Amino acid sequence: MLCATCLAASPAAAQDASVDERLDRLEALVEGLIERLDAQEGANEQEQIAMQAERDEMRAQGAALLAATQDLQTRQDELDEQIAAAPPSGGGSSPGKTTFSYGGYVKLDAITQRTSGGQLPNNSILRDFLIPVAIPVGGEPSGFDTDFSARQTRFLFNTETDVGTEHALKSHIELDFNVTEGGNERISNSFVPRIRQAFITYDKWTFGQAWSTFQNVGALPDSLDFIGVTPGTVFDRQPLIRYTSGGLQLAVEQPETVVTDSDGSRVIAGDDQLPDVVARYNWGGDWGSLTATGILRQLHVSKDDLQGVDDSAVGYGLSVSGKLRVGPRDDFRFMATAGDGLGRYIGLNLVNDAAITAAGELDPIFTYSGFAAFRHIWSDKLRSTIAGSYFKADNPVLLTTDQVTDESWNAFANLIWSPVDPLSIGIEYLYAERTLEDGQSGNLQKVQVSTQYKF
Repeated sequence: MLCATCLAASPAAAQDASVDERLDRLEALVEGLIERLDAQEGANEQEQIAMQAERDEMRAQGAALLAATQDLQTRQDELDEQIAAAPPSGGGSSPGKTTFSYGGYVKLDAITQRTSGGQLPNNSILRDFLIPVAIPVGGEPSGFDTDFSARQTRFLFNTETDVGTEHALKSHIELDFNVTEGGNERISNSFVPRIRQAFITYDKWTFGQAWSTFQNVGALPDSLDFIGVTPGTVFDRQPLIRYTSGGLQLAVEQPETVVTDSDGSRVIAGDDQLPDVVARYNWGGDWGSLTATGILRQLHVSKDDLQGVDDSAVGYGLSVSGKLRVGPRDDFRFMATAGDGLGRYIGLNLVNDAAITAAGELDPIFTYSGFAAFRHIWSDKLRSTIAGSYFKADNPVLLTTDQVTDESWNAFANLIWSPVDPLSIGIEYLYAERTLEDGQSGNLQKVQVSTQYKF
């Protein structure tokens, strides 16, 4: 049809070229078209093959994803069934679950102090807080020495594990950087962390290192100094086992006998045989709190440590302390302690537990001590404490020499401002004095500015 159309439209051209030539050209055109169609068909086949391969891969991935989703759903259904079947828990957690909490504070102390009887060593813990037995006596007065320190910074970590509704299992770990070795004030001011407390509580039992049951921490005053009323307070942390039922506490605690040798030196023999036994009762109410505590000790040394001495003696003590409300917000805090062989428990070991007689026997040293503190709340952001403490020892001078501490006392007053609840900024003046058995005395005067953030 195409050939007829060309002949009819162009009779002159038909005369110039033969039918064969025209057929050859037409055949060439048709062959070219066929080749192009074949090439296009081949390309389409390759694209179809590639597309088919991609579709097959997508189908495989989809099948794998579907299988994983079905498996995850099956596991979730099983977990939902387990949770639904588990008995309810008072703490909102399933048996075996442990919850964690932490707290503590960051504190900076800026202290300037002078001593009347000698110089306190540089970069020493003796400059960081009041240690009465270290107040120099008999030397030349020092000038005012200024130190900055963040060593009191403290961190505590608590755990509680749900072991069922009938039991309570907890732990407490507490660290700070006091009374440890570390860097110097020239460059690093680094200090090694130490363990303060680490104990387990299970129902009514406590196992581990904690405040001695003989000490009432709740009666300590609100001070910038680490302790504040050091000469007049029981102060001790040690390993113990304690049972608590309501206000009653009974404990056996680490023993450690500290003895004054005939030359006045301190000897820690480490020959103890029986633990210190403590009984305590706490009362509390809207009026405040009151604590009465008794302790019974066996003091013991063996012949290998002290000039052939091998002897035991009984130590004992009683302490009454409390925190009483005065008016709507003020409070009065106090402690009174007396006993025989209490040395290491009072005033950071102001005197020792016992001396050695000429017959080679232990002679417990009697002591009495106490403190009183009044805290006044000026406003929601401002408070003050004024406090004083006293310590007295009945040393057997013929056995201990007259160079041991006879008495010590201190007083302080402070003003503390809290712009926001967790932050406290304060200033405190403290005066302390120590007197030896021969009548010599030395004093310490200290001005301290502190900033503390509790978290």
